[in-house]
Amino acid sequence: MIHTTTSVVDGHKISKYHGVVTGEAILGANVFRDIFASIRDIVGGRSAAYEKELAKAREIAQEEMTAKARSMGANAVVGIDIDYETVGQGGSMMMVSMSGTAVTLS
Repeated sequence: MIHTTTSVVDGHKISKYHGVVTGEAILGANVFRDIFASIRDIVGGRSAAYEKELAKAREIAQEEMTAKARSMGANAVVGIDIDYETVGQGGSMMMVSMSGTAVTLS
């Protein structure tokens, strides 16, 4: 399945629009990783724990969106938008949501 943030795919024509598809993932962050990440943020380092969680959430959201597109008969998702939010008490969870248009490319 082709995924793109653009509305077209070079060398292909959109022959059918199936509709908007979405995928969401909400992951709770481990308390110990949160504490460690806070310490690393203070000293200016990158937080590998958060980066790993965000990558996992993106993968889950994309898989969910792709499954919905496939179930509609699409072979691509165009115009993908990715949003990141913290949710829960004190931002204790991370949410990644993706949306795009399921299409059939010819």
